[in-house]
Amino acid sequence: MTDFPPHTILAVVVGSRAYGLDGPDSDHDRRGVYAAPTRAFWHLDKPPTHLDGPHDEQFSWEIERFCTLALQANPTVLEVLWSPLVEHATADGHELLGARAAFLSRHVAHTYGAYARDQLKRVAARRARTGETNRKQAMHMIRLLLAGAHVLRTGEILVDVRPLRDRLLLIKNGGERWESVVSWADELQADLAAAEAASELPDEPDRAAIDALLTGVRERGLK
Repeated sequence: MTDFPPHTILAVVVGSRAYGLDGPDSDHDRRGVYAAPTRAFWHLDKPPTHLDGPHDEQFSWEIERFCTLALQANPTVLEVLWSPLVEHATADGHELLGARAAFLSRHVAHTYGAYARDQLKRVAARRARTGETNRKQAMHMIRLLLAGAHVLRTGEILVDVRPLRDRLLLIKNGGERWESVVSWADELQADLAAAEAASELPDEPDRAAIDALLTGVRERGLK
């Protein structure tokens, strides 16, 4: 695929295909980062902070917005920097990938845990209201908890979860009892707390490094 938004510096595949949880009918979820020309920011109407398309399931962030979200340890954004499926990367894109560790901090314990708890609450509320279980949402809740503990221990974002593919897909397809899913989630929440306590990640991300990266992109965007 070569059809990306203008000024794209990085384009990757995320979602089930990057996680190793895809099937024959899985979507191609694509995410990207673009660097709007620096002079475009001198006008009253600023460049957009994000863009949809041009294809279905394709979404891109302007680099400044992307960096802001990544510095906040947004799980969805951080996955872009560790996706094993890179479709396009310019020199600026490679520099962004090379700086990815600067975005990491102990804040991931909160963001990954909070995302997972929110998913669990949504699934539980739906079960209480309708008797139905959003199994896909439950699967991703477990995946987020696994990923959170992994990054706290290793300094790397866990994207490819193929070693746990069978059990995760069992949850998605309704083959695992809800009580078992909740029990696993409780174990993983405790593991996340233990990983946070022992983590060697810094308390805060390296904002200075990311600011220098963004400044360099903007300077090159003047040429």
